[in-house]
Amino acid sequence: MSAPRPVLLAWSGGKDCLMALQRLRADPAWRVCGLLTTVTGAFDRVAMHGIRRSVLHAQAAALALPLLESVLDWPASNTSYAQTFAASLEQARVATPDLAHIAFGDLFLADVRAWREELLADLGWKGVFPLWGSDTAALARSFIAAGHQAVLTCVDTTQLDADFSGRAFDADLLDALPANVDPCGEHGEFHTLCHEGPLFAQALPIRRGTTLLREQRFQYTDFELADHPAG
Repeated sequence: MSAPRPVLLAWSGGKDCLMALQRLRADPAWRVCGLLTTVTGAFDRVAMHGIRRSVLHAQAAALALPLLESVLDWPASNTSYAQTFAASLEQARVATPDLAHIAFGDLFLADVRAWREELLADLGWKGVFPLWGSDTAALARSFIAAGHQAVLTCVDTTQLDADFSGRAFDADLLDALPANVDPCGEHGEFHTLCHEGPLFAQALPIRRGTTLLREQRFQYTDFELADHPAG
């Protein structure tokens, strides 16, 4: 059998990338060599998910994987994202010279996948999509059944009630989701933070903080490490 190929994982801190990590680690064809996260510099948080940098670093430590941060200015355009992303991939390749693949937790949005693959092709990289085509209702239930734990950090209030922000991603939440909301939030209805489960060497001691509305649309709930000063 040939040696496993190294693969970088695009890491948002949420459930889909965690499930992608689980599948990659179960596949002898791959060796996950690190995480790449897009961070919004002005807010010091993971882009879109709103996860604190301190929590992100705790996740990487609990997963025993090196973390590479791609730091964006705010507001960010597709062009600035692509430039920052390209620089981060080059940095990753310096650390692992034979690295040519990056994995994503995308599920079924063909336009998003096509955009990623076109960008990667221009940079001499290839995308890997371990969850692609999965039934999202079954995937969400399997995430919970496997013992993974996550909370909702952001809700798009044009698609889902703001009260869902901050809730645990569990069976009760899935049962309460409106029929038009994807169980994995693939249309951007919500974003999550994983904090405990079989892939983590230790659970993250998170505590819930404030909840606020940004851009008159996105309801964010803050989670911080319980052993860190509040603020």
